[in-house]
Amino acid sequence: MTYTALRKGEVRLLDGATGTELEKRGVPMSSGAWSGPAALDHADVLEQIHRDYIDAGADIITANTYATSRALLEMDGLGDQFETINRSAVHAAQRARDKSNRPDVLVDGSLSHRGPIATGSARPNSGAAIGLEKMARALREQARLLRDEGCDLLLLEMLYDPERMPLVFAAAAESGLPVWAGFSARRGDKGEVLGFGPGADVPFAEIVSILDDWPVDAAGIMHTPANVVSDALTILRPSFAGPLMAYPDSGYFKSPHWQFEDVIEPHELRRYAEEWVEDGAQILGGCCGLSPEHIAALAPLKRGPSPENG
Repeated sequence: MTYTALRKGEVRLLDGATGTELEKRGVPMSSGAWSGPAALDHADVLEQIHRDYIDAGADIITANTYATSRALLEMDGLGDQFETINRSAVHAAQRARDKSNRPDVLVDGSLSHRGPIATGSARPNSGAAIGLEKMARALREQARLLRDEGCDLLLLEMLYDPERMPLVFAAAAESGLPVWAGFSARRGDKGEVLGFGPGADVPFAEIVSILDDWPVDAAGIMHTPANVVSDALTILRPSFAGPLMAYPDSGYFKSPHWQFEDVIEPHELRRYAEEWVEDGAQILGGCCGLSPEHIAALAPLKRGPSPENG
């Protein structure tokens, strides 16, 4: 099992992107909830994506729930289908696991503090922002549903907003499920590592200091350029002694579409990942822009316990 393997110091694979992979395969993206509504009419495509990642070697697959809170779905007039969409997303992942004959694969439910993104941009649309109280309610509701539908853990994704991060951690803690935390970083003008959030240069060390208040089962760097991950892991490690994750993005976002430009080649991703393993990362994968081919390139890095761990 994955948790036993991680305790022994082994390396395991997370999947790659789900939302951008849906777009690559022709599924339309929405202006409000981005890839979230895909589970309504394209559950078959979603299931096949999960199967492709499992076939590539993934030990953990992520349900397409990153942008399916009721608050986000309401922006597309789909608030009344919140339960249907989230259940369909989780069930697609579970079906893929069942059909792949890999009962050991974990299905995680993605939870995020994502708000609306201005069209044609990657910047949050402050004029249409979701209030903190509304977001807190939506996150608690979604975390409960993901638990009740059988997710094995909650993956908190793209954490970078100091004001909203506590809402995600609180909702996840209430669920009672294991929690993995994925933080997003960027390089500042002077080469420093900052929280991803545009418009505020928050040192990354301040972002990950939230782990002093919220215990998690794994933590790492995601939706971050590959050439920033190692430095971000170095900053994260003093705040967290458990298993580390590394799953970068490649390309860039112009809402609601991902721009697949200069996407890192699978062999180059593997070269970076070898460094991350040396840095102590045990959970490797990919985020936006990365596909099953990238995960297959990482599969040879899966390994048993290091000598010091027996």
